[in-house]
Amino acid sequence: MHRRRIAIAFTSAAVAVPLLTACGSEAHPGAAAVVGGQRITVSQLESRVNEVRDAQQAATADSAQYEQAIAKTGGLTRNTLHTMVLDRVLHRAATDAGISVSRKEMQEMRTGLEQQAGGAKQLEAAWLQQYNVPPKRLTESLRTEIEAQKLSTTLGADTRTQEGQAVFWKALARASKELNVDLNPRYGNWAVTKNGAVGRVDAKTPWLNQVTKQEPAQAAPETA
Repeated sequence: MHRRRIAIAFTSAAVAVPLLTACGSEAHPGAAAVVGGQRITVSQLESRVNEVRDAQQAATADSAQYEQAIAKTGGLTRNTLHTMVLDRVLHRAATDAGISVSRKEMQEMRTGLEQQAGGAKQLEAAWLQQYNVPPKRLTESLRTEIEAQKLSTTLGADTRTQEGQAVFWKALARASKELNVDLNPRYGNWAVTKNGAVGRVDAKTPWLNQVTKQEPAQAAPETA
């Protein structure tokens, strides 16, 4: 795969600071997060996590393999919330830039990726294994990929370079503030790192050490 899901690029030198003061559990009972005044409820989050678990179970031959898949995705709930929020933030940044995505564009990308992967089933399996995206969410995920590519182009940001990544993340940080992202503290904080990336981090200090221990470092976005 030449494309990567959008994620935070944490390094040992990065310092995370809150974008906003999180007050989720008190101000919004039952909400895992509030983005642009719209709630992502705990039940919606759990439903999305269950979609991934069901897809993982269906894709494994036996219980031992399923248990291995679960072990590899131990932080699935928080990672899923990160993705749900970040996708909305990216969509806002893309909308602010006058970007839209058509069904034709999504289908063309899917067709191209299926050819690279060796078929539709192989693509679904790869997206599930690498990015925790169940087959039913694949088209939605591809829309996000296209938005990211178009946003990078519109911003003139070459995301293969640190300078380009900084421009890209600055746009997402601005969209985060516009949407007033508010995470329930049980899931952490929505934060910005010293090098400009935005996303979910654990609320307890030291934030960075906890994040890097719980989740492997992920690369910043890149386009094909």
